[in-house]
Amino acid sequence: MIKAKEKLDEKINNNLTDIKLEYFKSRKDDGFKSFTDKIDLSDDYLMKYNFELMQCYKECENCKKCKGLNYCLNEVKGCVYTPKIVDSELIFNYKTCKYKNDLLNTIEYLKDSYVFSVSRDVMNAKMKDIYTDDKNRIEVIKWITKFIKDYKDGKKVKGLYLSGNFGSGKSYLVSAMINELIKDGKKGALVYYPNFLLSLKSSFGKDFNEQFEYAKNADLLLFDDIGTENVTPWSRDEILASILQYRMEEGLPTFFTSNLTIEELELHLSADNKKVDKLKAKRIIERISYMCDEIKLISKNNRR
Repeated sequence: MIKAKEKLDEKINNNLTDIKLEYFKSRKDDGFKSFTDKIDLSDDYLMKYNFELMQCYKECENCKKCKGLNYCLNEVKGCVYTPKIVDSELIFNYKTCKYKNDLLNTIEYLKDSYVFSVSRDVMNAKMKDIYTDDKNRIEVIKWITKFIKDYKDGKKVKGLYLSGNFGSGKSYLVSAMINELIKDGKKGALVYYPNFLLSLKSSFGKDFNEQFEYAKNADLLLFDDIGTENVTPWSRDEILASILQYRMEEGLPTFFTSNLTIEELELHLSADNKKVDKLKAKRIIERISYMCDEIKLISKNNRR
């Protein structure tokens, strides 16, 4: 037992030594040293977060050289990973960059919407710009046109789960519909789902609550590209299930785009494929099926 404890202590000490070496090696970079010197915490504290601090520093450096959103090299497009001290603790959060803020401020209708990490084309999608020369799109366009009319007439309406191949225009079609209704004063949320989860995971307090609550309460919500995120019990049960349950109870139309069918999404959400995961995934799919019509769009890849 004593030898085992000695080996464990030795391993821990070696790990701590490696962390210290990596931290002080990183600080040989004058830029990184200057970056961390501005954080009023001890080296012993900062070295625990060396990896996160290096990411923040690299993203800040990317921003200095960036010429616009299309050139963004950061993990979450239009955002920079940033350290912040709260009650003597170091936390990390994503903050929108000047280019994304400028873009948000120049689009008038966005005052009544929440846009997260969707492309500029999707953000600016308009019904009048939807091309109709592909017969495979007819069913979706008819559905969207009817939804707009019924929603404006105050009828009870379902959302849409739109699955299909990459580049078929799924995100554009749904966003154009939501943007059309935002112009009439409705509050919409266009959310690129994988990055939304990343942002929530790194957010704290007010920032987390604002993002979560807007998605939960928006009159119209699009979760774009669901099924490409890394599934965890937290993202599935505390975020997705909570938002869907509330929106289902309140009758708020919710929309999804995905490369996966609903059946394939259920397998994706099963995570570790354990019995409890399968059950929780099934419950989420039941909510989506209750809330949404499903349409499959197989069309040419317009991104080539």
